[in-house]
Amino acid sequence: MSSLALPLLLAACAADPPPAPPPSDPAPVTVDAARDELAALAAAAQDRHLAARYTFTSGDEPARTILVTSANDGSWRVDVPGGALGGTADVSLAATADGLFQCALPSAARPEAASCVRLGDRDDTLPRRLDPRVQHPFTDWLDVLTDRRAPLAVSPARALPGVTGACYSVETTSASLNAPLDVGIYCYDEDGTPTAVKTEYGTLTLAGAPAPAPASVQLAGPVVEAEPLGTASPPPPDPSGTPSAGTH
Repeated sequence: MSSLALPLLLAACAADPPPAPPPSDPAPVTVDAARDELAALAAAAQDRHLAARYTFTSGDEPARTILVTSANDGSWRVDVPGGALGGTADVSLAATADGLFQCALPSAARPEAASCVRLGDRDDTLPRRLDPRVQHPFTDWLDVLTDRRAPLAVSPARALPGVTGACYSVETTSASLNAPLDVGIYCYDEDGTPTAVKTEYGTLTLAGAPAPAPASVQLAGPVVEAEPLGTASPPPPDPSGTPSAGTH
């Protein structure tokens, strides 16, 4: 009996299927792939030099045209209609080898000729009181998107209406109130051209094909000694005709 049992036992062992590999969770792979894809597109955007128009919409406010120039020498300029004084003044932000500048542009509420104020070195952080925010997706937020150490969670997102390219949902994993960028949807063409950014602040959408970049950006006007224009609305005029407290 024992001589018959041994072959039967060996046959039974040989017939057992190999153990199944442990199940893998595809979600982290997808998330990591999306993070890598977005980082690569943001890196391409850093090297993408262009002159482009973007439509900016925010809530019920009228749409505005934002002019973005990323020059071949690394300088940049973003013109923001309604970017100061509660939306009544137009400004331009520019970073050149000489520093970071805010230029006040002629507008209906401010018909004076354009003039610029130096805010600091080109890589300085813009004070919140002067920050119109729409320039960030083309400047410092690209550094955050390419930094794998940044506290971000990235996943593929459905394309925004009328937008070309690949879109990604970007969330922050940090509990800090000072998030490194605004969470939202970020979209890019294969060559790194930003095609749309949608955040709580508003939506930027590429309006037409970009033009070739200039060699360098030019400031909108001469640099003067003056106070930069803040984003907040100016105080109402004093009915008495005398300057109110805190004004100059």
